[in-house]
Amino acid sequence: MDAFFAGLSLADIHQDLARNIKSIRDSQNLFDDLSDDPADWERAQQHELATKQHTYESPTTIIDRPFEEAIWLNAIDFPFRNWAASRFCDGSFGIWYGSDLVERTVHETVHHWRYRFLADAGFDDLVSKGARDSITGERKVYWVRCDAALLDLRARAAEYPDLVHPTSYHFSQQIGARLHRESHPGFVTPSARCDGENYGILNRNVLSSPHPCCSLTYRLTREGVVVEREAGQTWMVLP
Repeated sequence: MDAFFAGLSLADIHQDLARNIKSIRDSQNLFDDLSDDPADWERAQQHELATKQHTYESPTTIIDRPFEEAIWLNAIDFPFRNWAASRFCDGSFGIWYGSDLVERTVHETVHHWRYRFLADAGFDDLVSKGARDSITGERKVYWVRCDAALLDLRARAAEYPDLVHPTSYHFSQQIGARLHRESHPGFVTPSARCDGENYGILNRNVLSSPHPCCSLTYRLTREGVVVEREAGQTWMVLP
């Protein structure tokens, strides 16, 4: 492992990165199942705003709206508060993943949606019976600003193919654990799903200015996963 890290260079990153997460296209009223009276919904919303602890402090609190806290939590803060195992993490700390292209986030997330989420949820039986057209998932993509000097792992891929192994994360998780232990802000790594690179962020303080990019729908069909950017219109197909 020491040989892997010896002589690594830094990538000075100052740009927006795309973050692709599970979400719904159309907002829903979370209180409409409690009452049929819209006035009751409004009172419940006001009570929630008055009593819940705010985790995002805006630098311009006078003009910001409450929904901007939700954008911050969804686009930046969630993986640092809800740890999960991934390519560079064994689940014992938080890590944020992003890409410089929306298309690259689609390649990454379609794989996990198809071969992890749907399989874990027991949908493989439906797929084998030809019920693919009924399986859909909705996503939202945010642009998030990154300003950091990140360790550049891209030159190591040829010598260490396990860095981008399609199914085994044992080697890459060791890398992530060391970077987290040594308090590095993050890294740039080759994508294991398509050409190009992804970004792993270990320090949320280098991320800022989240704003919505687009909504996506993933639809499992016999031809593969159809991706819609505009509802009802095919944008990409991943076989």
